[in-house]
This record gives sequence, C-alpha cells and structure tokens, in this order.
Amino acid sequence: MHPPAAVLWDMDGTLVDTEPYWVATEFAMAEKYGGTWSHEHAMNLVGNALLDSADYIREHMGIDRTREQIVEELLDGVVARVEESVPWRPGGQELLADLVRRGVPCALVTMSWQRFVDPILAQLPADTFASVVTGDRVEHGKPHPEPYLTAAADLGLDPGDCLAIEDSNTGATSAAAAGCTVVCVPNHVPIQEGDRRVFVETLSGLDTDSLAAVARQRVKASVTRP
Repeated sequence: MHPPAAVLWDMDGTLVDTEPYWVATEFAMAEKYGGTWSHEHAMNLVGNALLDSADYIREHMGIDRTREQIVEELLDGVVARVEESVPWRPGGQELLADLVRRGVPCALVTMSWQRFVDPILAQLPADTFASVVTGDRVEHGKPHPEPYLTAAADLGLDPGDCLAIEDSNTGATSAAAAGCTVVCVPNHVPIQEGDRRVFVETLSGLDTDSLAAVARQRVKASVTRP
C-alpha cells in the first residue's frame, strides 16, 4: 500500500474539537450586546471563513458591530480557551505523527486565523506541517477551492495526488473542488455524499497505511461505478 503524496488537514472539528469554544464565545457575544443566538445558527457557521461568519452573525444575532470587530472578539474568546486546553480529536495526533514519521508531507488548511492556530501548533513538533494555510492568508475561504489549491501548491503537488481530511460539508466541498480525495469524518454537522468523498466514523486506530486503504476505496468505487 503506497502512502498518499500528502495529507491536507482541516483543523477545527477534525484535528481539534474547538467548535464548543466558538459556540460558547458566540453566545457570550450575544449576551454582551443584547443579541439573540441559537445552536442551529452556530452550526450553520461550521467550516466557514471568519469574515463570512461575521456577516452571518451581524444579520442573525442582530448586534451593532462591524464584521472585523466580530472576528477579533471571536478570536479573543477562542484563543483564551485554547491556551488553557487544546481539545484533540480521537486519533488525530496519532495519525498525524505516523504520517510525519513515514515522511508524508502534511499541511494544515483552516479557516481560523493565524493567531488562533499558533497556540495549537505550539503543542506539536515544529516540523509537523510543511504548509499552514489560514483564513487570513487566502482571498476566498471554504467552500471555495482556494485554500486547498494553495496548500497543494505550497507542497509542489497536484491536488489530485493529495488526501484531505474534513469534518464539515463546507470543507469537504472546498477540498473536492480543488481535486483532492476527501476523507470525511463527520463531527458536529453532517457531510453530504459526493464525488471524491469517502467516510470514516473516527480517525482513532488509523495509521498511514489504513488511511491510504480508505482513500483507495474511492478510486475503486470510481472505476467500478456503472
């Protein structure tokens, strides 16, 4: 079983389960500024670019803050929480470490901004990710393919030779549109079936070889599809 040319990792909900941190910060913002919010609204933001999320919050929370102010306040809240504790997803660190040990280049592709990513990266060996693509680095966030195209370009690879790992439909759409095979690990929100997508319940127990085997399921299905 040949390892993948590279693995492009989503972060929030995939490598770390920070979604509860974002949701708690959103509710705190609604209370602070006299807005209204719901769990359903919070789930609608999963995987989205931060400025797009800020536009949604302005409309649906009904608070008088600019999109830039909303983003900065969201980041203040989640950074404070993640500096206290990084909530790793089951199997994520172990799979990441095995990929690095096997010499498989990895990239982080997240719509979070760099200042939120930094304290998480600080908990990993310095050479873990060969590329880090954040939401404040790209013009178009997920579900646009630009984030994954950028990561593949950083690694000098064709996106079609890369695996992406995602937990949201927004992220899976971005990775598939870029040409990646997407290993989908649904977490807080469902992911639709679609081309270039294979599904696993958890990353726990996966290593480099078994991840390659999961991705091979899509190739096999594509060949045998009538």
